[in-house]
Amino acid sequence: MDYFERHEGGERAIIVHLDIRQIQDPDDLSEFELLADSAGADRLALVTGSRLKPDAKYFVGSGKTEEIAELVREHDADIVLFNHNLSPSQERNIESVVKCRVLDRTGLILDIFAQRARTYEGKLQVELAQLNHLSTRLVRGWTHLERQKGGIGLRGPGETQLETDRRLLQTRVNQLKNKLEKVRQTRAQGRARRQKSDVPTISLVGYTNAGKSTLFNRLVDENIYAADKLFATLDPTLRRLDWQGVGRVVLVDTVGFVRHLPHELVESFHATLEETLEADLLLHVIDSSSEDMYEQIQAVKNVLAEIDNDVPVLNVYNKIDLTGEPAQIGYASEGQPNRVYVSSRENLGIEDLSLAVQQLLTGALTTFNLTLPYNAGQFKNTLYELDVILEESYDDTGHECLTIRLPSDRLKQLLGQAELNPSDVLPLAQATLLMPVLEDFEKPDESDNQTMTKAEIQAFDDFDAQNATEIPAENSAVQNTQNPDSQS
Repeated sequence: MDYFERHEGGERAIIVHLDIRQIQDPDDLSEFELLADSAGADRLALVTGSRLKPDAKYFVGSGKTEEIAELVREHDADIVLFNHNLSPSQERNIESVVKCRVLDRTGLILDIFAQRARTYEGKLQVELAQLNHLSTRLVRGWTHLERQKGGIGLRGPGETQLETDRRLLQTRVNQLKNKLEKVRQTRAQGRARRQKSDVPTISLVGYTNAGKSTLFNRLVDENIYAADKLFATLDPTLRRLDWQGVGRVVLVDTVGFVRHLPHELVESFHATLEETLEADLLLHVIDSSSEDMYEQIQAVKNVLAEIDNDVPVLNVYNKIDLTGEPAQIGYASEGQPNRVYVSSRENLGIEDLSLAVQQLLTGALTTFNLTLPYNAGQFKNTLYELDVILEESYDDTGHECLTIRLPSDRLKQLLGQAELNPSDVLPLAQATLLMPVLEDFEKPDESDNQTMTKAEIQAFDDFDAQNATEIPAENSAVQNTQNPDSQS
């Protein structure tokens, strides 16, 4: 009987990596070894080689396949892991020679995802990706049922069993898609509620093992699972927190990306990735200590382009404790940060990150001096919640005086909500910043203008000097430094 049966897998693994000169962007061996470790494999041996192009039957060629088979027998290996994507026929042909289970790069990533899935949504997404991957590998799995035999009593069922498997698989795929659509709708309702309540959403994205979960823990002061392994976090985690100068925000920790992320994974995890699409700001966490930093940056950009992302991105260069880079903010233009250097493990640069996010979400910061009326208690509480008060004191009349640092548009909004007139609580020079810009026909006749007093002129000069001295401190010399993204 010509019956093809898949071998059972195990943890004792032979790693295979070939340098295919025809492939422009080959997969990295060290990263694949990390993937194998993350899956729990016990790496017994490494097989390397070089070819101009893959062999159609065995991918690595018949001679290299025999070499792999000898190592399998020598080490009593359970599985052979290929750092390449194999066709279904190549997998079967290699298994028939090495006499153990063969798994390609996509299959290994799917196995890791299956181990990491914890939530209902995550398990659905992983199963859908696995079934999409399996659908191309059903062919000839039941070769003993594929042939019609002649003669009375010898006619077999033909492809009935194979077709039944395909039909059952497609039925399950459709069920999973329907369940994931309900999950997507539930997430959409949650996002709509957050948008309606004007709560900004910040999503962490980045290459796997770049330190997203460690940074997430640092920001929310929690202890979600984080480890030095690939795909330590699979299911998205959402937390509310108070961000200085912004107020209440929702922070989202998402699944990490890898180079050549299988398309079926991107499709299956679309419900999760939609959290990225609907965010107000993306924090792209980058492992600045990695030798492949620029390739990893490009891999994340490719996945974001695949899901049509157009959300503003702030690059967060993590692990500066390993590179010796100083904690600082980099600016694309005045008041527009585009990169921050931090160490989430050593708590370096977190205040810079907080300031950069505040500037991107609310605008450039300005220092204001407020004199509050006695009935402005609720307005003062709001300022405390935003954590923007620098100093507070009382004047001779008993009114409370606050020095705050806030974008002018944000202060104008808060004063309007509190029904406070800017000219009643701010010096003239500062109140002018919050006044609407008048068209030419709305401006009063210059002949009617009264000359400002010396005190008013001095107030304007003092205000300009106060804010002028603070801008270089924010930007420092980083605005003129080289932007690493331009090299990628």
